[in-house]
Amino acid sequence: MEISFSELREKTVVNLVDGKRMGHIIDVVIEQNSAKILGVVVPGVKTTIFRTREDIFIPYRCIVKIGLDTILVELNPIAGEVKSSNLLNESKSIVVDEK
Repeated sequence: MEISFSELREKTVVNLVDGKRMGHIIDVVIEQNSAKILGVVVPGVKTTIFRTREDIFIPYRCIVKIGLDTILVELNPIAGEVKSSNLLNESKSIVVDEK
């Protein structure tokens, strides 16, 4: 199946574990040498007006299904699984490991 980045950005990301809507994809992370897709990034929740939000990185292996309007992912953000990461050089991201 082929899909463009602009098509991915229009789809809503939903976590199957808790049923929460995570928003729309804002970025795709690609391994430079192999051109392998490592995952996608969705916006995180802004906690206060003074603190910037930390985006959430979803590993490719956590994507369950890409539908017409929705992307279903399986993330289990239990204590210890969510950690800060600097994947995109200057931007902050949160990495959620699958369980």
